[in-house]
Amino acid sequence: MKQSLNFISKSAKTTNSVIHHHHNVSLINSIGAASQKAYKSTDASSGSGKFSLLGNVSYFYDKAAEVVSKQSNYPIGLLDYIKEPEAVYEFIIPVRRTKTMNSFDKDVTLLKAYRAQHSRHCLPCKGGIRYTRLSRDDIVGLSLMMTLKCSLNNIPFGGAKGGIDMDVNDYNPIELEKITRRYATELFTRQYMSPEVDVPGPDIGTTSRELSWIADVYRTFFPSNINSSACVTGKPVSQGGVRGRVEATGKGCYFAIRDFYADKEGNTPDDKVLLGKKVIVQGIGRVGSHTAQFLQRQGAIVVGLADSTGSIYNPNGLDVSQVLLHRQTKKTLMGFPEALSVRDPKELLKVDADILILAALENQINDSNVNDIQAKLIVEGANMPISATAYDTLLKRGHEVLPDIYANAGGVTASYFEWLKNLGHVQFGRMTRRAEEKHKRDMIDAITRLSGKQRLSQFEYQVLTSGSGEIDYVYSGLEGVQHDTWTQLKKVKEQYKVDLRTAAYISAIDSVAQSYTEMGVWP
Repeated sequence: MKQSLNFISKSAKTTNSVIHHHHNVSLINSIGAASQKAYKSTDASSGSGKFSLLGNVSYFYDKAAEVVSKQSNYPIGLLDYIKEPEAVYEFIIPVRRTKTMNSFDKDVTLLKAYRAQHSRHCLPCKGGIRYTRLSRDDIVGLSLMMTLKCSLNNIPFGGAKGGIDMDVNDYNPIELEKITRRYATELFTRQYMSPEVDVPGPDIGTTSRELSWIADVYRTFFPSNINSSACVTGKPVSQGGVRGRVEATGKGCYFAIRDFYADKEGNTPDDKVLLGKKVIVQGIGRVGSHTAQFLQRQGAIVVGLADSTGSIYNPNGLDVSQVLLHRQTKKTLMGFPEALSVRDPKELLKVDADILILAALENQINDSNVNDIQAKLIVEGANMPISATAYDTLLKRGHEVLPDIYANAGGVTASYFEWLKNLGHVQFGRMTRRAEEKHKRDMIDAITRLSGKQRLSQFEYQVLTSGSGEIDYVYSGLEGVQHDTWTQLKKVKEQYKVDLRTAAYISAIDSVAQSYTEMGVWP
């Protein structure tokens, strides 16, 4: 039976390869007939002894799925079905290297590109685009994580992920724009991405710049679609982006940490639970830098920061804003005044602290260093920064871990808000802000008049009567999502007597399984 180019069912048994002119396209389906036996776990290794992101995600999935299968009446094989990707689109991008604006090298570089749509149980699919060294398995593993992340946090998206296997530093801006537009063209013209089907966002190696290029390509091909701005998220505000998106993942990490300590130290007000907590942050990009700043504003002491250039440490605390300024001007963390500089960034992971935030890459804590970790709470700001075996060791040693699909979900949550804004064609708060301000003024004036108290100062009056703008709505929604997820995590953790990551996976898997059960699996 012929398969559609832009849709391949999970139930397809064959691997399809289609040649199109000067590029190869393979639509790969990874699952055969549903298993007719009880759910069985798989190993976390890649078989070669190397770290496997897909293998580690599968390990955690299988661990949680065993619990779900024992406690539910879901059809046999459904949990296997949920685990596998719907489709993986793989193609080649030929790149003619540029010497100058008007001249090219004779050589053509071939870049392997991917887009995985892991689950279409809820549309559109959602997931970032990476420009870094990666493989098909990496993309599949990350797309599975996106399905679980959206499900856990009650974001109505299916999971997806895309990327190009490349070192972004090897290409100039002109080449990057050509590569990005070619990548977008391949996917849009085959109806593989759209506001209704699959909505990408930024990830490692990509920023709002690349997402703006992709949005422009979509508008070029589909100029009559009034919802074209919703084809991607993570755009600049001027191009339909949402305020607060840049720092959203860091803000979400902050909320996750705050809620953890608010429960742990129940008698302490939320705004006081972080006072004096010593924090180490590995990775000071979009996630780590904002997380560190939000924590510092609430009284936490950031004692160590690390990135690919090295690490710095001061037991009395670092001024995060000044460190970021130093990093921007010097292009390195090393040499920051009043701090000890250490060349190997992983050395900082061994330092004692209350909170260790992993906001860099995968596999940062593994069998080689897990026994050196001293931080009491470890927060996964990055995806899969702790290997499966190291994670089990951390639990045995009494460490607490806030899992990635919960702790770093702020990015996809804010992307959801941006998508809604684009579909609604109106900025959040635009129609309500003035009415809200008038209501507040009337209320304060009435209270002042009836109480006979002295009027507030002009500054106090302005603060109390200001209406909510877009960023207020984004922060409020983000806080609500993180808090609701934390409440659910605690409930599942207690119900099944499991760790937080397993609780997160159980909750996510159960939600997707319920969706498939209610709508049916066709054919």
